[in-house]
Order: sequence, then C-alpha cells, then structure tokens
Amino acid sequence: MPRADLLFHSAAQVVTCAGASPRRGDALGDIGVILDGAVAVSDGHIVAVGPSAELRAAYPAHEAIDATGRVLCPGFVDCHTHLIFAGARAAEWEQKLRGVPYLDILAAGGGILSTVRATRAATALHLLADGRARLDAMLGLGTTTVEIKTGYGLSLESELSHLAVIAALAQSHACTLLPTLLAAHAVPPEFAGDANGYVQMVTQALIPAAAAWYATSSIAAQHGALFCDVFCETGAFDVAQSRAVLAAGRSQGMTPKLHVDQFHTLGGAALALEMGAISADHLDVTPADERAQLAASNTVAVLLPAVNFHMGATQYADAQAWIAAGGAVALATDFNPGSAPCFSLPFVMALACRHYGMTPAQALNACTINAAAALGIAGRVGSLDVGKEADLLMLDLADYRLLPYWLGINPVAMVVKHGRIVA
Repeated sequence: MPRADLLFHSAAQVVTCAGASPRRGDALGDIGVILDGAVAVSDGHIVAVGPSAELRAAYPAHEAIDATGRVLCPGFVDCHTHLIFAGARAAEWEQKLRGVPYLDILAAGGGILSTVRATRAATALHLLADGRARLDAMLGLGTTTVEIKTGYGLSLESELSHLAVIAALAQSHACTLLPTLLAAHAVPPEFAGDANGYVQMVTQALIPAAAAWYATSSIAAQHGALFCDVFCETGAFDVAQSRAVLAAGRSQGMTPKLHVDQFHTLGGAALALEMGAISADHLDVTPADERAQLAASNTVAVLLPAVNFHMGATQYADAQAWIAAGGAVALATDFNPGSAPCFSLPFVMALACRHYGMTPAQALNACTINAAAALGIAGRVGSLDVGKEADLLMLDLADYRLLPYWLGINPVAMVVKHGRIVA
C-alpha cells in the first residue's frame, strides 16, 4: 500500500484548478471542486486528489491533517512583481491623490526614476533583507511562486547586481522565484533625452552580460530561460525601441514579456504577438482588433487591477472582452512602490470580481493555473494535479467564493510549499 508524507482530508472543498494549460472563455469559470475532499503528498509532489474516504483508505500518512470546514486550493502564483527596490513613494502618492497625472510625475524626475535613485544607493544586503521581508508577507497571504523584475537599477552593474539579489533570495526563501530582466523600464538620468542611446547600451552590452551571468547562475538550472521585459509606453519606450530590446533578449535565449497599453495605445499588443511574448501585461487600453489577435494567440493577458485601484483610476482593463475573445487571462499584484504597493493576491481577486466583473472561480483560476502559464510553468504548479509540485493552501473558509468576498482579512490558515508546511 502506498504511503504519503502528508494527507489533508475532510476538506469542505478541494478546489483543483486542474490542468497544465491556461483556461480560456467559459472554461475560465471551471474551478474543479471536490466536496469532502483530500490531497495526498509524497516527496514534495501531489500523489492523489479525490474524496476523503478513498484517499484515507488508500494512503496511510506520516502526518494526517484534518481540514474539516476548510478549503484546500493551489498556492497562488504572482506572475508580475517589481519586488527589488529601496524606499517608498508616499509623497508622490499624495500628488496622485490631488490629481497629478503619473506621466507628469515621471517627466519631472519622479516615478520610476525616484525609486532608481534610492535603489542605486542601497546595498545588496539592504535589498536582500527588504526582499526577504516582502516575500514573507506574500507567502503568508498564500503566494508560493513569484516573478520578480529588475528595472530600478538601469545600469549594467546595478541590473546584474539586482539579478544576483533575486538569485540569492531564490536560494534562501520558500517561494519559487523567477527572474525577469526589465532593463528597459525607463530612461535613466545619464541618458536623459537619449532613449535610443540607452536602448543601444541595453541591447549591445547589458543584455549579453545578463545572459552570460544567468547561464552560470544557481537559478537558471531551476527555471529555464530568463525573461526579458520592456515598458512600451509614452514617456518610456516606443514600439521600435521595444522591439530592439526584445529581439536582443531573444537572440540571447531570453523569453519576451511586455508592459503594454497601460495609458496609451502604441501598438504594443501587436508587438507582443509579433515577438511571441509569453505574456502581455496591463492592457488597460488595448484596441479591440489587437485584443482579438492577441487573445487568439498563446500570449497570456496579465491584468493588474491593484494599479488602477491605487492610482484612483476610473478605467480598468476590459476583462470581460478579453474573456469573451478567448484570451488566457491572468491576474497579478504588480507589486511596486509607485503604482501598486500591494502584497495580496486575495485582494487582487476581490478587485477583479468588483471592477472586472469576474466570478470568484475565474479570479482564482487567473491567480493559479493561468498565472503559472504566464511564467511557462503550468506543467509544474498552479493546480492540484497528480505529479505537480505540492504547493497548496488551507483556507480558513468553508467555500472558495468567500476568498474574494471577505475584504481586509487574511484567509490563509496554512501554506504548503513543495510538500513542506512553511507558514
């Protein structure tokens, strides 16, 4: 008779989000609920999911955990964060509350550039300590996998240093971390008025150096290709510059991602399609024709409602149009010090239900299996499937629909990462 290291049993609901590919259209609402369910775990992986009576008989366990009255679900996947930075931007937030547009703040040397100054002045040990504390907060809220971008260094030395900080965190923290090179986040002060010159430095020097560093890093063996991202937006980089950055990254084996259509439509969604990007993120003002083309592709549409909420925006991405078009929709926090100082994917789900009109089932799939697809790891995490890594949560709720329903609480009672109880 097989044995399990851990057996969770008698759960009010086991929510599986089952599958190895993103859910689209009507299937986004298919959550896969097993009543009075159980999950068996061995050697860090899921070995069985099903009714409690069957699994309790078939899998004697070294440790059995009674989940009566509670929900079991996959660990959350945060597929878009800017976690490595120093300082905060509360003063700028006050400006935004008074109605000053973000792009005006950026043009005056604030926004991303103010965080660049603070982050460049911080030591690697400072960034490592802050990063670990932030990951602890995310883990306690149920996030077990986190994508982390660079982009607050904007020089060869600092961007490589911040990649090294991410790799160090990956070695020491329970969360699975996936790094993204976002050297094209903004034009740094030393290249003021010369965006093309900065792009040339990024494509000819920084990207090759990052690729060489990554090839020998401890994190490469765990997660495959490094992601390469670019902020394609007015005041940042236009389509031609963004194409150059992504093409340079792709020539070095990096996987393209894009920030597009947050404030203005520049053709970034079409560029994501052209470059075969694994995800296109923000998508607040994507035109219908580009949305239809991108929705029909393998590119995941990552929507970021905490940004709109924190910035006091009245316009949110048209999630219903993305879903109706058959797009693979994911959600993420966009955790950063300027537009989304948000650790919580449960809160993001709540925003998605209220401002996107998504159902709780759609929002949960968007933060698990679809978010994993936005990182190319849906075959490993993002659902409770036999053979996948045992990343799961026990929620102090009797119904998964209460997850986005209750506001301002942490519903996570237990976090299991790779078969080990970590919170």
